[in-house]
Amino acid sequence: MVSQPSSYLAILILLISISLTKSASIEENFVQCLSFYSDKAAPFYATIYTPNNASFNNILNSSAQNLRYLVPSAPKPEFIFTPLTDSHVQVAVTCSKKLGIHLRVRSGGHDYEGLSYVSEIETPFIIIDLAKLRDVNVDIEDNTAWVQAGATIGEVYYRIQEKSDVHGFPAGLCTSLGVGGHLTGGAYGSMMRKYGLGVDNVLDAKIIDANGDILDRKSMGEEFFWAIRGGGGGSFGILLWWKIKLVPVPKTVTVFTVTKSLEQDATKILHKWQEVAPNIDENLFMRVIIQPASVANKTQRTITTSYNAQFLGDSEKLLQVMKESFPELNLTKQDCTETSWIKSVMYIAGYPSNTPPEVLLEGKSTFKNFFKAKSDFVREPIPETGLQGLWQRLLEEDSPLMIWNPYGGMMNNFSESDSPFPHRNGTLYKIQYLTLWQEGDKNATKHVDWIRKLYNYMTPYVSKFPREAYVNYRDLDLGMNKKNSTSFIQATSWGNMYFKDNFNRLVKIKTKVDPENVFRHEQSIPPLPVSAMKLKDKKCKSWE
Repeated sequence: MVSQPSSYLAILILLISISLTKSASIEENFVQCLSFYSDKAAPFYATIYTPNNASFNNILNSSAQNLRYLVPSAPKPEFIFTPLTDSHVQVAVTCSKKLGIHLRVRSGGHDYEGLSYVSEIETPFIIIDLAKLRDVNVDIEDNTAWVQAGATIGEVYYRIQEKSDVHGFPAGLCTSLGVGGHLTGGAYGSMMRKYGLGVDNVLDAKIIDANGDILDRKSMGEEFFWAIRGGGGGSFGILLWWKIKLVPVPKTVTVFTVTKSLEQDATKILHKWQEVAPNIDENLFMRVIIQPASVANKTQRTITTSYNAQFLGDSEKLLQVMKESFPELNLTKQDCTETSWIKSVMYIAGYPSNTPPEVLLEGKSTFKNFFKAKSDFVREPIPETGLQGLWQRLLEEDSPLMIWNPYGGMMNNFSESDSPFPHRNGTLYKIQYLTLWQEGDKNATKHVDWIRKLYNYMTPYVSKFPREAYVNYRDLDLGMNKKNSTSFIQATSWGNMYFKDNFNRLVKIKTKVDPENVFRHEQSIPPLPVSAMKLKDKKCKSWE
């Protein structure tokens, strides 16, 4: 795709800058800039929503997942721009840069700390919402698809199965994830043990860089392409399209959920799962959902561990695998449901069995809550005594939730530097911690304090040096940039946890492609100061 040269755009914007007065509002200046680029001014007005617009709150709230960042006291954008074309996004970047307007970009709204639609450190700001850019063009003969960033992963799954029942894509478990941001963080899912992450199956991309140019893999170069496949969203540009590689799936896929409580030997079974799940048949993805539950006819609570699984094959083969590797779970034929791949995806996502796949086209989230989340990676099995201490702490909280996702299989075949996502060989499983509460709960601080204490308790049992974290489960407790300042030293605190040794490489690429730090947020990759970069270049050759 050939874009208009950024130098040409710069001249255009320079010409109109004379007419942009300081007395004009940010919105007026922005629209005037957009309109100068195109003679079709009306569409721009129709895609901009200010707080005075009746639809503003609906648009702002439409895809936001964490209700903590939609409360009245949370910072609100000057306006939301919902582009209709790639060129709209392109000129929006150029105008934002020229006018000095800070921007946030949202594709699916799943950012755990609301960074795609809230700016805690820099105001005023605007949101570029890609919700109207959601084309999915599947080419079954080529085993590929081009997907716009505003599409949800559920829409991608639907469009693939619309063409073939033996093709799929290894990405997210939650079907309302926006493809743009999901893939920038790695994109794990129920087929990761068979085919790797979503980014391991990306062939090309189109991105708008800090100069307002639209680049594909060839024009951006391999280092830039490496950075956007796992380096986190909001640091390098605005993703417009991903070209993904489809993978084969069987006509019959088997799913099951088996729940064990403490009274049913849950601790011993989970202890065994830690050794089994990362090493079992790579066609099986068997996660564990852990939470308190009421004991029948009693006032006290217990802990339940639900083994929620997808197997790429029929139930007969699955039962054989489980009998050989994990007989402790006592899986039976009655526990298993044979279905299609698309229905298995919906099962894992939590849809009722009679839900038609067409619901995926709605792109609506089934999870909107007030919550705080954290993550860990585990490399050694947690002893039973450690699990028992964990149960005690979970029972202290009102509505906690933990999800353990197994690694191993294909994930062991990638090195830590194959992509910015470093959590590969040697990782047994990933932990997601959540605490949820209801609107009006005046003790929100109590819940946040609880999850921080739980995180501290888990320190001896998880990865070390660094303690690893998943970038798509953003956690501002790990550190954040200050207003108008993205310090390399400061960013190292969370950068090493998300990316390990890949962080330094990401910083160098950021410095090359966005030295002015146009794309920034509370945990964005920092560029090095120009003087530091010159010194570094004397010591080593350029990465090109």
